[in-house]
This record gives sequence, structure tokens and C-alpha cells, in this order.
Amino acid sequence: MTDHPTTFRAEPADLTDPDWDDRATLYKIDEGQGLLGGFDGLRRGTLAELVHFVQTLPEHERKDYAIQESGDKRYGPHEIAILAQHDNLPPAD
Repeated sequence: MTDHPTTFRAEPADLTDPDWDDRATLYKIDEGQGLLGGFDGLRRGTLAELVHFVQTLPEHERKDYAIQESGDKRYGPHEIAILAQHDNLPPAD
């Protein structure tokens, strides 16, 4: 697993070649507290595991979650949906 910052110089996260095995944390987006309101991680795992988990949620709830990947990448609901459709997303366990 890599642990390098990919938003160096505030560049957007690359959705074309994600590191599926990278460590990540799932957060609930709290209204009024911002993307990582309260910094309360709900679940930890690989990026692939968390993308799969979010896809198991009812569609109307998916907008309430974000993933913080190690190395400073943040994926909001729209990016998570894009990642879920990625050609090389490993299958869920």
C-alpha cells in the first residue's frame, strides 16, 4: 500500500488510476460541519472495500458519505459513484 500525498499542490484526485489497496476511512458528511465534520471515522479499510460498502447503502443515503484515502485524497459522493463504475475495481469479498 502506498502512503504518498496525491493532492500535492492542490491537484484534484486522479480517478483514472486509483490505488485500490490504499488505506482509507469512511466519513459521514455532517451538515454545517463540512466534509469531515468532527473527524469521526465510521469505517476503515482499503479504498476498494469502502467504495463497495458505500454502494451497498440505499441510493438516497450515498450522498451523505465521503472517503478519505491515506495520503490526503478525499472522495465525495460524486467521485465515489465514479469509482464504483471503474473498469478495474476489484470484486467485493
